Amino acid sequence: MGSRNYLPLSSTAIHLSRLNKAALSSVGPSIIIRPMTTTTATLAALRSGELKGITRLDLACDLQEFPPEIFELADSLEVLNLSGNALSALPDDLSRLSKLRVIFCSDNRFTQLPEVLSSCLQLEMVGFKANRIREVAATAISPGLRWLILTDNQISALPDAIGSCTRLQKLMLAGNQLAVLPEAMRGCVGLELLRISANRFEALPQWLLHLPRLTWLAFGGNPVSTAPHAPSPAVARLQWADLVLGEKLGEGASGVIHKAHWQRSPQQAAHPVAVKLFKGAVTSDGFPAEEMAACLAAGNHAHLIGVIGEVSGHPAGSSGLVMPWVDPEFRNLAGPPNLASCTRDIYADGQRFSLPLVLDLAKGLAAAGEHLHARGISHGDFYAHNVLYRPEGGCFLGDFGAASFYPAPDHGDPNPFEALEVRAFGCLLGELLERLEPESEPELDVRLPSLNALQLRCVAPVAASRPRFAELVASLESLRP
Repeated sequence: MGSRNYLPLSSTAIHLSRLNKAALSSVGPSIIIRPMTTTTATLAALRSGELKGITRLDLACDLQEFPPEIFELADSLEVLNLSGNALSALPDDLSRLSKLRVIFCSDNRFTQLPEVLSSCLQLEMVGFKANRIREVAATAISPGLRWLILTDNQISALPDAIGSCTRLQKLMLAGNQLAVLPEAMRGCVGLELLRISANRFEALPQWLLHLPRLTWLAFGGNPVSTAPHAPSPAVARLQWADLVLGEKLGEGASGVIHKAHWQRSPQQAAHPVAVKLFKGAVTSDGFPAEEMAACLAAGNHAHLIGVIGEVSGHPAGSSGLVMPWVDPEFRNLAGPPNLASCTRDIYADGQRFSLPLVLDLAKGLAAAGEHLHARGISHGDFYAHNVLYRPEGGCFLGDFGAASFYPAPDHGDPNPFEALEVRAFGCLLGELLERLEPESEPELDVRLPSLNALQLRCVAPVAASRPRFAELVASLESLRP
């Protein structure tokens, strides 16, 4: 990769300074909520009536019981965040909050998903991450759910009732004790993002891989995810003593990223790199160790960030990676989804792309996808917010937090994991095509219909009919001038 400088995108946290950090921390690494009115409140302010009319309430003050004063907000409250308390139950009359669309109760003491949730008819998003939940009763599942977060609990089974959730788009189940999924989930025809990493799956059901809209799947940290491939021979073990840590660039669920300087030898000058130090806890995508293994196994490619080496000798025993430094001209292609978009990235207002740039980005990302799947690696989070690009061309796919390993299918057989990733690529390409700049060159009339047709093939409901990444690379190359 020569002497160019690269900035690692092994976590979206690199660019957290551009995002709403408070909202991000409250709902997980892939969700940003920007409500019309956001109020961080104390219990005293709630009881005094000062919060009348707010649409969002964030309350974390070691609550052991649900404050009845919350019902005074019934005429306006849409988002209720009670994460970080000591709650174990919700009131039976929670449905009095008739406008409630979103509830977060992460980091509490619930042992079962409250059945009262299904009585809240407007509820679309439910988050009970990092509780002690063992049981999910059928009567707790609301058919209107779009987003369900049950990460880091003790769940060993899901009820068949979840199959009635035809609007369900995101289901977060990493860090539980699941070994099977109910076959009734065939009915989840709208499901697009599924996280089942760090569970007990020895096999994945075939029907799952053929759900018509499934796009982003993470299943690492299970027996079904094959042992990591050996790291590229180019990956070295770098001594901690040879690194000088600088400013923190960002912090995500799986680790912290710093700018650093690395001195290869006393005779050489230190040069800038980036260092990611991994945490040990399970994240919404799975185990940080899986992310690290995927980064190492992916090796170097022109459209991946790449890895210089693995950290050795950290004084606290932390695992880490040293990655090349990227030119600051590279920027995030988009921001993560918000509540309204659910599974679609957020682009800057007025953001537009020329057709030559779209072709350049598409070919580079398709080539990255081909490289990964040739190594039996599913990225799992093939999104624009995990892409760095320059307006004049060039891009890198990063963030391996949702990556999984899978055994290669027999030669010539369809690859269902690649088919999922091709659909993700197709969604991204569709977003770029929706934001094309007005063009005047006559030849664009020839290329654009072909590009639109290729994008539609990528998102076809039947997975087996989608093109492979190698075909995409060749087709996109033929469309470039």
